[in-house]
Amino acid sequence: MEINVERWYKLSLVEQMGNIGSEVQRAFLWQKKEQSEQKEKSITRFLEMIDLTLADPRWQKRCLEICRIREVLCDYFLNNNKLGNSFENLINYFNAFALKANAERLKN
Repeated sequence: MEINVERWYKLSLVEQMGNIGSEVQRAFLWQKKEQSEQKEKSITRFLEMIDLTLADPRWQKRCLEICRIREVLCDYFLNNNKLGNSFENLINYFNAFALKANAERLKN
């Protein structure tokens, strides 16, 4: 499934990060089920989403944070988690964005 770039750039930062978090969770679930092909697809997809978010000029002041979460996710999934992050901490980080996006959607 290809990301609709035009639609992506219409999303708020919390919506973008919430969507990234959903894909991170999928990657973890595929990893847990030992489905490496599906896991790789999810990793590719969340990295593409992060890169699109980094390219969004609205978030230039948040670049450091977005780059850091990209680095942490790459370490977790591709570098044997040498930084020692837990899946729970990663998902809690992204869930905060998803909850905020849902609250904003309900408000409108």
